[in-house]
Amino acid sequence: VQLQASGGGVVQAGDSLRLSCAASRRSAYSMGWFRQAPGKEREFVAAVTYSGNIYYADSVKGRFTISRDANKLVYLQMNNLKPDDTAVYYCAAQLQRETSVMVASAWGYWGQGTLVTVSS
Repeated sequence: VQLQASGGGVVQAGDSLRLSCAASRRSAYSMGWFRQAPGKEREFVAAVTYSGNIYYADSVKGRFTISRDANKLVYLQMNNLKPDDTAVYYCAAQLQRETSVMVASAWGYWGQGTLVTVSS
């Protein structure tokens, strides 16, 4: 499956952004979002499994919402953004992934990344 992420940009603290990830096919893929800040490791942000279970990193709970639609699109609505949210955001996919969704190595397909910059 091929993934195309979009929606990044430069915003101020407290603003909102919505990221989108278009998948070339839906099938039974679980979808996730990870992010990587300069000098840091890639970290889990959110995931929605093929069965509909949703997971969030503690740092984004209550501010970010992941969703998917029937048209093979996955969204990450990001509200009340903080400077610490600045990173390149990557969407990921894996066939029927239900466990270990917070582990980057468990995902087999990755999009190219979209940069989110939050200024204070």
